[in-house]
Amino acid sequence: MKVDGHVHTPFCPHGSTDSFEMYVERAMVLGYSGITFTEHAPLPAGFRDTTPDQDSGMDPSRLEDYFDTLDSLKERYKDRITIRSGLEVDYIEGFEKETAEFLSIYGPRMDDSILSVHFLQHRGKWDCLDFSPEVFKSMMSYYGSVDEIYKRYYKTVLKSIQSDLGFYKPKRIGHITLVTKFQQLFPSSRTFSDDISLILQEMAARDLELDYNGAGLVKPYCGESYPPPDVIKQARALGIKIVYGSDAHTADGLDQGRALMK
Repeated sequence: MKVDGHVHTPFCPHGSTDSFEMYVERAMVLGYSGITFTEHAPLPAGFRDTTPDQDSGMDPSRLEDYFDTLDSLKERYKDRITIRSGLEVDYIEGFEKETAEFLSIYGPRMDDSILSVHFLQHRGKWDCLDFSPEVFKSMMSYYGSVDEIYKRYYKTVLKSIQSDLGFYKPKRIGHITLVTKFQQLFPSSRTFSDDISLILQEMAARDLELDYNGAGLVKPYCGESYPPPDVIKQARALGIKIVYGSDAHTADGLDQGRALMK
């Protein structure tokens, strides 16, 4: 079955206004039998978004409308394509309690979900590591090197996997090599294969799924999927379920990178 497990929506505050119908109709044209809408969940209570427009997560007041809209969409297209309701939930270290409380409320409305790391903390300062090359470059000045950012990122991804977020904790881990988004501008000195292998082992032990994210292939300074094919090969050898995700923020973004993925 051809499915896309990571799709954004018009409810995304930093995405496009493309309608749900545009996404669904394009998915059917492309031959998809299923699509999961995984809008960015609101960031946990008490956490301040560091992006300029503070638009990394959905407005909490729109959550009910989001799920109601998806319920209506499922009914309308039920004989043509499987639509699943979900969220992409940020793991933010130190806010596990707030995240678990959020999931206890909205988890019952989700068919599927993704747990991702976008924000890193360094001595009390938070950064959205994939926001821009400028932000990443500024991080290098106080982390000390690209390698130190990578180390912190993979350590945080590992913590997200090991964290207790309650019964409704997402079962799929998002774009586990997102830190490579600007690798052609700021290359690391080593592969971090041991860090990634440990992440995969922890995922396998917990029967978690892996987001095989095509977005990196269309990012100008990345040039590979999140994660790349060699990591996917390792994941498959460990019995980890792989789910393709376009990470589309526009209807035209559906299927991105898929033709180049192995």
